[in-house]
Amino acid sequence: MADIRLLMEAVVDPQVDVIWDSVGADITVDGTEEIQPTTEEEWTIVRNSALTLAESGNLLMMAPRAVDGDDWMKAAQALVDTGMLAVRAAEAKNADQLFNAGGIIYSACKNCHQKYWADAPQRF
Repeated sequence: MADIRLLMEAVVDPQVDVIWDSVGADITVDGTEEIQPTTEEEWTIVRNSALTLAESGNLLMMAPRAVDGDDWMKAAQALVDTGMLAVRAAEAKNADQLFNAGGIIYSACKNCHQKYWADAPQRF
């Protein structure tokens, strides 16, 4: 069974990177190139990563990973909820919604990390 650190490194981080890297813009001297999934396969990859991210929140709520029954559970549930936002955006093939979901995911991660990750070497 993966501890929190390994779950973050092996599952959460790679999946959220897929979401964050899937939409945006690349600005060069030649102009701006919009980045977003364009094929069914690309949308499926993003959807699968978002679903894995959401399910990771459930894994964080399980013993022995659950640090406490209050803020930890709320933060883990936020990962579930925001991951599902990205799932719905990918299923709708809506790049704007996916971009917005990525920002909400970032906020959920930041809020949790501010409380729990700062002393992670001692805790996990």
